[in-house]
Amino acid sequence: MSEKELGRKWDRCLADCAVKFGTGLGLGIVFSVVFFKRRTWPIVFGAGLGLGMAYSNCQNDLRSRYVLHSKVAKEQ
Repeated sequence: MSEKELGRKWDRCLADCAVKFGTGLGLGIVFSVVFFKRRTWPIVFGAGLGLGMAYSNCQNDLRSRYVLHSKVAKEQ
């Protein structure tokens, strides 16, 4: 695996982690305020869920060596 490809994968992982963590945190805050009388567990649960999903995606992305992107054209 080339260094550029590994760098791109790490960049994607970090960006994915930031997005999923922020979304989980935001949803946790909303649910905490609206439904659970300002408890902290929905915030922690949402942030942890986002980090877990990002970790799983990164693990799968870093383990795959070659990803082939192709478009299948239908013949008419």
